[in-house]
Amino acid sequence: MAVHIVKQGEHLSRIAASYGLTDYNTIWNHPNNAELKNDRQNPNVLYPGDQVFIPDKQTKEDSGATENRHRFKYHSKVPKLRIVVKDAEGQPITDAKCNLIIETDSFEMTTDTQGMIEKRIKPTDENGKLIIQDLGMEVTIKIGHLDPMDEVSGYKARLNNLGYDAGPLEEDDELRLRSAVEEFQLDHGLKVDGIIGPKTQAKLKDVHGC
Repeated sequence: MAVHIVKQGEHLSRIAASYGLTDYNTIWNHPNNAELKNDRQNPNVLYPGDQVFIPDKQTKEDSGATENRHRFKYHSKVPKLRIVVKDAEGQPITDAKCNLIIETDSFEMTTDTQGMIEKRIKPTDENGKLIIQDLGMEVTIKIGHLDPMDEVSGYKARLNNLGYDAGPLEEDDELRLRSAVEEFQLDHGLKVDGIIGPKTQAKLKDVHGC
């Protein structure tokens, strides 16, 4: 067994793969990670410094006659990348031609009726780019880099992803962040106070999707 200290950009599928585990639920559902699971709630949204207990790998044995041929199936949880494309009014953009680039692979895709594209990815994938050809727009993707909602970097990233200019994550611009929060609150019928309280956090998480 081991204790893994989360680094920026890591999510549980990536961590599991690095320890030779095919299903992140082996880690996520272990009793030693109950507190982490309760705090983070989403295995894809961890924070640098989080401690993850890594259980020992379990071996499985099956018997079979030596003169016969046997087939064994290997089951692995494959992560999926989901992106929803919306316009300035928050409405999904459907049937938009996109080019999704993940590391060195490129995929031609079209948004569905919800404005979504979905692609299976490798646990080790981290860098990508979405080119929305119909809009002439290019968006950088950093897989696993979304921080938890209760961190400043977490709600700033979500606001930015939704089109509210909260500023770069590494910059401390309180007025810019407050303005973005107020704009979000106004658009969603919340009390406009520029404060990321529980109701604003809940609504931001719901609108963002995670």
